[in-house]
Amino acid sequence: MGVWEILLVGSVILLGLGGVLVPGVPGSWLVWAAVLWWALKDPQPVAWWVLVGATLALFLSQVVRWALPPRRLRASGATPRMAVYAGTGAFLGFFLVPVLGAIPGFMGGIYLSERLRLGRGGEARAALRQAMRNGGSSVLTELFTCLLIAGAWLGAVIWG
Repeated sequence: MGVWEILLVGSVILLGLGGVLVPGVPGSWLVWAAVLWWALKDPQPVAWWVLVGATLALFLSQVVRWALPPRRLRASGATPRMAVYAGTGAFLGFFLVPVLGAIPGFMGGIYLSERLRLGRGGEARAALRQAMRNGGSSVLTELFTCLLIAGAWLGAVIWG
């Protein structure tokens, strides 16, 4: 697989990661489809293992999301700006504290967004709790799974 094709797959994965944060965009399916395309174009054993792992991870993610409360983030006052802060925090956290840093990064992004909007720490913590209860945990589950898949793909491309 050529460099341009790998960059295109990476771009679709990044688009999917952003799509997780946007209601109505099938972000996790974009990430999976990009990995599928990569595995079909580069039929190495590691590519197939990444695809199998991605499929299982997304399936488990969907099961967990089904058990969590439905997304009602708009009703709780979530804004697109909050999604950008949460996504950026999760992305940075994922790489700064490998893998598990996505969780505090996501929550820290929501807190920072609300702190800037509301101006007080107590109100920002209450808004963070409300956002997580109203579907933030569902978004976090899907985003964390997609970040794991993206990390596995990136590792396979670099070291595979």
